[in-house]
Amino acid sequence: MINTITLNPSLDYIVKVDDFKAGHVNRTSEENIYPGGKGINVSIVLKNLGVKNRALGFVAGFTGEEIEKLVADHGVDSDFIKLEKGMSRINVKLKSKEESEINGMGPDISKVDIEKLYKKLDTLKAGDFVVLAGSIPSTLPDDIYETIMKDFQHKEINFVVDATKDLLLNVLKYKPFLIKPNHHELGDLFNVKLNGNDEIIEYAKKLKEMGARNVLISMAGDGAILIKENGEVITSNVPKGKVKNSVGAGDSMVAGFIAGYLEANDIEKGFKLGVATGSASAFSEGLATKDYVYELLNQIN
Repeated sequence: MINTITLNPSLDYIVKVDDFKAGHVNRTSEENIYPGGKGINVSIVLKNLGVKNRALGFVAGFTGEEIEKLVADHGVDSDFIKLEKGMSRINVKLKSKEESEINGMGPDISKVDIEKLYKKLDTLKAGDFVVLAGSIPSTLPDDIYETIMKDFQHKEINFVVDATKDLLLNVLKYKPFLIKPNHHELGDLFNVKLNGNDEIIEYAKKLKEMGARNVLISMAGDGAILIKENGEVITSNVPKGKVKNSVGAGDSMVAGFIAGYLEANDIEKGFKLGVATGSASAFSEGLATKDYVYELLNQIN
């Protein structure tokens, strides 16, 4: 069973204004609302690829109800914890000559709420997957990912972590199955500027030495690099296409990797499908569809 955890999901309100002028009344030329959050993106893309999974996290208020509805509309099973107070956040993304974002805060999450999440995780079995993705809301301790992995390491769960800086570094000692920083985030982890594949591989191997079993580095138009559990290094190109949307491409790569790996218990197949899936989302207005992923798969070397 695959579970994704989104601690601070959102409604993403995406609007286009042809010529936005600050301080004036502006009219939208296009607008859409999507369920937001890295874990939710992973769940939706997994479902698009035909892989059953469950989305976990916290929702509150009328916005939380809408998040649940939109997730269900994508065919994803969810088991969100409903908070008694507040409302799930709304993130506004304005697309004009420049892109701007306003991200909401989200509701308060109490210790009792965390205990409810723990009860759900306590039903997991050895070999199950848990995806920990995205930022931590301000009402939770910064070490929440680390604490979850520590408290459930005895269950032999395959943890996949897509986070940045200390959120990622602090979980490595609990040997996550997969981590996926991009090449910029990799440099930030070690306070260095990376130039070329050799340096990226050098620092990706450091993350493996620190405990990660498999390290996946996404590099946008320059492809991707995988450091396998046995130390082998694999590189990949990216297929041809026009980038239309960078939101969710990394989450899609994670989903594709898991789907490919589970299909044949093959890390390299996971890597190849991950690259194709991330590219499919980048080349689409929305998240990757199965048909487009397999169309691009033939271009991956």
